[in-house]
Amino acid sequence: MAKAQKVEKPPKHLYDGAEWSFEKLDRVYDAIEEIANTELGLNVYPNQIEVITSEQMLDAYSGIGMPLMYNHWSFGKSFVQDEFYYRKGMRGLAYEIVINSSPCISYIMEENTMTMQALVVAHAAFGHNHFFKNNHLFQQWTDAEAILDYMHFAREYISKCEERHGVEAVEELLDAAHALRENAVDHYSRPVPMSREMAQQRIADREEHKRSDYRDIWRTLPHKESDVEDEEVKSKRQEANMAKFGLPEANLLYFFEKHSPILEEWQREILRIVRNIAQYFYPQKQTKVMNEGCACFCHYYIMNRLFDKGLITEGAMLEFIDYHSRVVAQPDFDDQRWNGINPYALGFAMMQDIYRICHEPTDEDRQWFPDIAGSKKGIEVLKDAWANYRDESFILQFLSPKLIRDFRLFQIHDNSSLPHLKVDAIHDSRGYKKIRSALAKSYTVSAMTLDIQVADVEFEGDRAITLRHMVHDDVPIDGKEAEQVMRRIAQLWGYDVSLYCEDALSGKVLATYDVTAT
Repeated sequence: MAKAQKVEKPPKHLYDGAEWSFEKLDRVYDAIEEIANTELGLNVYPNQIEVITSEQMLDAYSGIGMPLMYNHWSFGKSFVQDEFYYRKGMRGLAYEIVINSSPCISYIMEENTMTMQALVVAHAAFGHNHFFKNNHLFQQWTDAEAILDYMHFAREYISKCEERHGVEAVEELLDAAHALRENAVDHYSRPVPMSREMAQQRIADREEHKRSDYRDIWRTLPHKESDVEDEEVKSKRQEANMAKFGLPEANLLYFFEKHSPILEEWQREILRIVRNIAQYFYPQKQTKVMNEGCACFCHYYIMNRLFDKGLITEGAMLEFIDYHSRVVAQPDFDDQRWNGINPYALGFAMMQDIYRICHEPTDEDRQWFPDIAGSKKGIEVLKDAWANYRDESFILQFLSPKLIRDFRLFQIHDNSSLPHLKVDAIHDSRGYKKIRSALAKSYTVSAMTLDIQVADVEFEGDRAITLRHMVHDDVPIDGKEAEQVMRRIAQLWGYDVSLYCEDALSGKVLATYDVTAT
């Protein structure tokens, strides 16, 4: 009698249906972790996954995504606005928020379906997590081990300042600090690691130094023999100021923290807190395309592998494809949803394209990318890019002619002095390079942040401060907004403020603004 052949049963699905549970989350997490480790070789921080409500997600929005944040009226305003649009159905919520910390905290909403929870775990807990831990900018500029501890210190310190000096005084100072938050980053030197203990010790040392060696450089004003300063004397004074105070200084909050003649010690510490938090988010502004592209590639790869292994159903896979397609969609220029190039769309497309070039290159790919075309090392090339590039250099290195055609990109020379627009580059060998360079340039730090510096200070005169705005690509500054920010600067400095807008190429002064301190 012949033996009956043993029929292998298909593997049991990790979950069925839309409802999620913590048991299902555990099973899905383990399956995702195995693929992330064995197939993608991801290197991540320990994960902490928090299930929160939609209201808690809105609260996280308002606190710039941090689990511990000091109080300020602007956060409450953001919460009310986001809640209004969400309740009216005019705006959805993010599927997740992930914190660059160790452990890496991922917030997922309890309203999500089980498939969405699986997507979020793959996207945030492994994709973003790997990028945070391995990208060189995050390694140099952030300290994932200390950020939560420092945020706890910041919240406690500002709360104590409110009790001691009044809520109104603290909020006015934070208003001024927040107005300069975009110009509170040190672009060149690596910041000192943050920790609660270091911050508290620094405050204690500062108080001790103040008691033991008090020297008020602003106590007296020197007498001037003439009200009119000689140009040669003025030039020498400016050179002396530049040498002594490191002018020009682009980190405005740092300058006011160190040199303001009117701020008390607690106010200087709050400025330091605001700029430390701004510094912490500095790498994220430079890696938006890469970070989201990495996370999208990881969740797409992992979810497809779960389906290939028979661990999720066809219904779950169709649901995932629907979510994924909406995230990486690129609206057309005449679409109501148009808001520039979607970083999810460009990032994911570039990651997929690099993988394709490595495994299935065309003759065009071999010409443009001879080092990686046909190498069969798609994952290794991607991981190397995730670790060693930022958006600007990544686009300049890896944006292919195929993607330029797929996104229908071309370059326009927009000169306000000319009556017509001019198309500078189209889809040809010469045009591809120009389009790639122009797109990469739009992701530089100078293109995203106004170049404003402290140019000079009358330390020995009326103590007026002069700022210089370097205008790039003929993009002017908004006059009303500039004057509002200058009033905040006058609040921190205590004396008159002047702003000169100069063309970055010619040095020509385009506009000037003056605010008198009250």
